[in-house]
Amino acid sequence: MPPRPDSDTARNPLDLPQPMHPLVFHPEGDEVVVGRADTDTYVVLPADGAYLVHLLAEGTPPNRAAASYRERWGEDVDIRDLLDSLDELGFLRGADESAAETRPVRHQRLGRALFSAPAWVCYAAVTALWLVECVRTPDLLPDYHHIFFTPYYSLIVLFLLVGQTPLIALHEAFHALAGRRLGLHSRFSLGRRLYYVVAETSMDGLVAVPRRRRYLPILAGMLADVLALAVLTLAADLLRRPDGSLPLVAALCLALAYATVLRLAWQLLFYLRTDLYLLMTTLLGCVDLHSAATFVLRRRIRRLTRRPAEDDAHLHPTDLRVARWYSWLMVFGYAFTILLGVTTAVPMSYHVVAGVLGRFTGGGSTVGLIDSATVLTLSAAQLAVAGAIALRDRRAARAPRAPKAA
Repeated sequence: MPPRPDSDTARNPLDLPQPMHPLVFHPEGDEVVVGRADTDTYVVLPADGAYLVHLLAEGTPPNRAAASYRERWGEDVDIRDLLDSLDELGFLRGADESAAETRPVRHQRLGRALFSAPAWVCYAAVTALWLVECVRTPDLLPDYHHIFFTPYYSLIVLFLLVGQTPLIALHEAFHALAGRRLGLHSRFSLGRRLYYVVAETSMDGLVAVPRRRRYLPILAGMLADVLALAVLTLAADLLRRPDGSLPLVAALCLALAYATVLRLAWQLLFYLRTDLYLLMTTLLGCVDLHSAATFVLRRRIRRLTRRPAEDDAHLHPTDLRVARWYSWLMVFGYAFTILLGVTTAVPMSYHVVAGVLGRFTGGGSTVGLIDSATVLTLSAAQLAVAGAIALRDRRAARAPRAPKAA
C-alpha cells in the first residue's frame, strides 16, 4: 500500500492559497476598481466580483473563496475562469516571482509645492491682475491680428510651433505633477484627435483614488494655460513703449497668448474628448460616455430616417442615461467648431493664403517667394505627421491579437 502523501503538493491546487501581487480596491458607486498600483493595471468589477477577488488576495484558497461566494451571493462561480482572468491581468504571482513593490514617484514634493496654499494665492493674484489690465487696456485682449507680428509667414509658423512647445509641455507637466502629488505615475505620448496631433498625459492610477481628488489632475492643464495667458499678456503690457506701441518681444508675447486662448477654446470641443469631457465623465461616474453619446446621436439620425434602431445592450447604463443629454453637448462642440472656423480659422487662413498666393502671382521678391514656399512645405509636413499617426493607429487596430492559451 503506497504511503499517504502528507505534503501540499499532492493536494488540489484550488485548495491552496494563490499567491497574488498587492492589489488596491476602490469602491466606485455600485462597482469597485481593482488593480495593481505598481503597473497601473486596473479593472472595474461588480461588488460581488470584487468581494471574491478580495478573498483570494487575502490568501483564501480558491475553493473556499468560491464556497464563501456561494453562501453570500447564492450563486456558483467558475473559479478557474476567474483565476485565468486574474493571471492575464498580471494579478497572480508566479512560483518564483516575488511580490511587486510600488515604484517611488519622482517629483512628488514638487507637485505638492506647485498646488500648495501659497501657490494658489500667487495664481489668484496673477489672474486677477491680468483681468484688471485687460479691462484697463482693451488692446491686450486676444485678437487674431496678434498672430501676424511679421510679414513673413514662415517665421510666424515656425515661431508658433517652437514657442508653443514649452507651453504645451507646461500644460502636460501640470497634469502630471497634480497627479504625482497623489503618488500617481504618469506617461507622456503623442496622439490624434481627428486630424489634430495632440500631446497626452496618461495617469491610469487616477481611477483608484477618491473621485473628489481626481478633479485637480484633470483641470491642472487648463490652469497652466490660464496662467501662461496671464503672464504673457502682462509681460507684453510691461514691455510697452512710452508712446503705447509694442516692441517685437511684446508682440511675440501677444501672439503666444492668442495661441493659448485657442488651446483653451479647444476644451469646448467635447467630441474630441478633451479635459472638460474627462471632468464630466468623472463627475458623473461614466465609463465610456463618448461611445454612448455617439450611439445616441446615431440612433436619433436612424429614427429620423426611419431606419431600425440599434441594440444598446453593450452600453453601460450610466453612460446611456447621461448620453441622452450629453449628446447635445457634442452637438454644441460641433457647432462651436464651425464658429471658431468662421471667426478665427477662415480670417487667418485667408490672410495667409492671400499673401502666399499673391507672391506667386504678383511677382514677389525672392525672399517673399522663399517664405511662401516654406509655408507650403510646413503645412504639408503637419498633414503628413497627422496622416502618419492615423496610419499607425489603423495598423494597431488591425493587428492580430495573440490567441489565449487553452
